[in-house]
Amino acid sequence: MQHRKPDSARVVGDIRPVADYVELREVDAKAEPVTPDASSSDPGDLGGPTPGSRKVVRVLRAFAKLILPLAVLALAIAGYTYLKATKQAPPKRAQAERVYPVRAVTATIGDHQPTLTLYGATVAGRQVDIRALVSGRVVATGDNLREGGEIAKGELIVEIDPFDFKMSINEANAQLAEAKARKIELEASLKSEQNSITFLREQLKIAKRDVARASPLVKRGALSKQVFDQRQNTVSQREQALMTLENTFAVWKARIAQQDAIISRLTQTVALADRRLTETKLTAPFNAYLTNITTQTGRTITANDTVATLIDRDWIEARFVLTNEQYGRIVSAEGSLVDRPVDVSWVLGDTRFTYKAKIAQVGAQISSDSGGIEIFARVTDSSKPVPLRPGAFVEVSLPDRKFDGVFKLPAVALYDGDTVYVVIEGRLQPRKVKVVGVSGAELLVSGEIESGAKVITTRLSKPGAGVQVELSEPTS
Repeated sequence: MQHRKPDSARVVGDIRPVADYVELREVDAKAEPVTPDASSSDPGDLGGPTPGSRKVVRVLRAFAKLILPLAVLALAIAGYTYLKATKQAPPKRAQAERVYPVRAVTATIGDHQPTLTLYGATVAGRQVDIRALVSGRVVATGDNLREGGEIAKGELIVEIDPFDFKMSINEANAQLAEAKARKIELEASLKSEQNSITFLREQLKIAKRDVARASPLVKRGALSKQVFDQRQNTVSQREQALMTLENTFAVWKARIAQQDAIISRLTQTVALADRRLTETKLTAPFNAYLTNITTQTGRTITANDTVATLIDRDWIEARFVLTNEQYGRIVSAEGSLVDRPVDVSWVLGDTRFTYKAKIAQVGAQISSDSGGIEIFARVTDSSKPVPLRPGAFVEVSLPDRKFDGVFKLPAVALYDGDTVYVVIEGRLQPRKVKVVGVSGAELLVSGEIESGAKVITTRLSKPGAGVQVELSEPTS
């Protein structure tokens, strides 16, 4: 059998033909054994593979299976590296600057007086407990004596049984009439004594004249001494009688004075009894709402028992708190808060009711809970548009102090608490400002802003000097 020799070109380009050749020889050796040529002088040329040559072939095959993948991978990496190293970079395009659409307002300097929006509650300006003034059984009550009822000034609240008090008045009047009659009796006796004294004084004068005429007669002997002594004795008796009558007259006058005191005391007793009778009826001292009702018809009450609590419905106040800063700012500028007008708003569902009010008083001390000062504003007319009662949560609008020469800007225009941005030739420029007041959603500021500058009101995530912007809406 004639063996083919591998093509030299194939040997160089591929290792696989060598293996094919070796396998082919093994197959041929099994098919036809070759007899050694006697004429051959080479003992190793036996026409077939030897055991050593087969071992070499197996080694070469294993080596080829290991090296071939590594060689392919190395060749691929080398090609990628070469192509990457020789690649030409594409030309870079310049990045366009981003333009932000913004809204802005025109900053105008002027004088502004903002309004503080505060919250509080309504309270009773006057609230009293009505107590029974006398003891007794309740025989009648007012038609509006119920929880939350409205009662008018002078309207009956309760009436206590007046029978005992009427009897007391009748007894006091009887005693007073008796005392007055006794005084009339004393005055008549006094007048009788006074007449007796007048008559006796005349008799004494006559007796004294008689003695005076008898004295010269006694000296001449025309009248006896005994008669003269009798006439002198008559004068003494009449003087003594006059003195007795004058003392009696003083006693009668003292008795009349005592009777006047008795009459005065009884007159006061009658007046007190009459007042007690009047106090059996409790009436409302002012227009009020009723609460804490404790009495009804048939109940026996004693003096000083609470009957009901009255809340003056014409004196409702709104109580709210000003911070130390707000209070100090207004007081330092205007001196006082009393009589300052405010608006009180009460929201019921979707309806808002507004009442006019004036500050009536300032709290006596600073509240430790809120750190502010309590303010009380009295509602001018709490009955219109709807009756306003204590305990309602209300909104209070209080004019702040007046600020001169400041800018009024939306709160969204402020960055970092002290910076706003103005638009100059399409770019942002920061301006430092100071917040001097608040007016709802707007701020009153002063600082480095030029009058007429365009201040942006659009919130940007990263504002800064030089950022390009475009006004998306007309400024106002």
